[in-house]
Amino acid sequence: MNLLHTSDWHIGKRLMDRERLPEQKAVLEELVRIAEEEAVDVVLVAGDVFDTFLPSAEAEEVFFRAVKALAGTRRAVVLVAGNHDDGVRLSASAPLAAEEGIYLFGGEKRIPPVGGSRGVHAVEAGENYLLLENEKGEKVYVNALPYPNEARLKEEKTDETYAQKVARWIRGGEAGLKEGTPYVLLAHLFAAGGTAGESERDISLGGARVVPADVFPRTAFTALGHLHKRQKMGENVYYSGAPLQYAFDEANLPKSAALLKAEDGRVSLVKEIALTQGRQLVRLEAAGTEQALSLLRRYEGCLIELTLHLSAPLTARETLSLRDANEGLVSLVVKTRSSVGAPEIVRSALSPEALFCEYYKSLYGEMPPAELKEAFLSLLEENA
Repeated sequence: MNLLHTSDWHIGKRLMDRERLPEQKAVLEELVRIAEEEAVDVVLVAGDVFDTFLPSAEAEEVFFRAVKALAGTRRAVVLVAGNHDDGVRLSASAPLAAEEGIYLFGGEKRIPPVGGSRGVHAVEAGENYLLLENEKGEKVYVNALPYPNEARLKEEKTDETYAQKVARWIRGGEAGLKEGTPYVLLAHLFAAGGTAGESERDISLGGARVVPADVFPRTAFTALGHLHKRQKMGENVYYSGAPLQYAFDEANLPKSAALLKAEDGRVSLVKEIALTQGRQLVRLEAAGTEQALSLLRRYEGCLIELTLHLSAPLTARETLSLRDANEGLVSLVVKTRSSVGAPEIVRSALSPEALFCEYYKSLYGEMPPAELKEAFLSLLEENA
């Protein structure tokens, strides 16, 4: 049986002020094509399908169209809620979605329906697990753990550590597991040793929500979401990563989905399939506007963060020329040279003109242009 692992779609997420919904739609359509080409039986989605608890109507439409297309006429889609998702809201349509082969786990205590005429369908189910079977009689067991906390799983606080709770919740999802059945743990967690990036907001909570490696069952392939950079941890713990570059520290990092194989009583990683949709993120650095303009023109179609080193502030005309050079410039960071080791100045003895000059020099390392100084003195005179 073939499985496709993906996560962290973050539908509705923007980059600065830049809308990315068309890119998200395109990469989800690419996942559908991969599922068709690779004869996938089960699509595993490891959480954070939305970027916020209250996604826009447009984001929800993209989501529902995507999961329906991923399920197709015979595939199953198993999806767990992430920390960005409202689990209750996400799983509200679970009974209806299951009829289309889409199994949603948001933390609600609800047993998915079994049986049906679809090619891949649940033959056994519990509140947090499924046993799926395809037309050939091949099976895979999915332990589905949405982003876990006491509130989401409706538990009272105990003296257990977070790791102990997660271990207990994982064991609960093994209630229907039989020896020799290929087994996937599908979860949204921060595994110890994982590498987080700029786009994950306060992901570790100071380490309180980090899960050690020994919590994950050795007999399972653990398909995780939460971290946006794809990474493999040990033999059978894997993050597929987000399908798009969502922060500039991901610039030039490849994006992919993972093809898994369930056979001979185990699940293993077969290959990483490159995702090609979405705009590339690029970090550029330049000394002066001329060099910056030259660089910007080389990266058409990209989304760009530009760090510009200057000795004087940008003029309005220079700023406009940079924006015009590449519409993908979304972040402009200006760094100016300042004086170092300057002698201490008794500011109370300085005139307003001298104070202004010293302030400008402290920022930009040189005296202000004459026209700027004149403008300041005129403004000062008008308000005297």
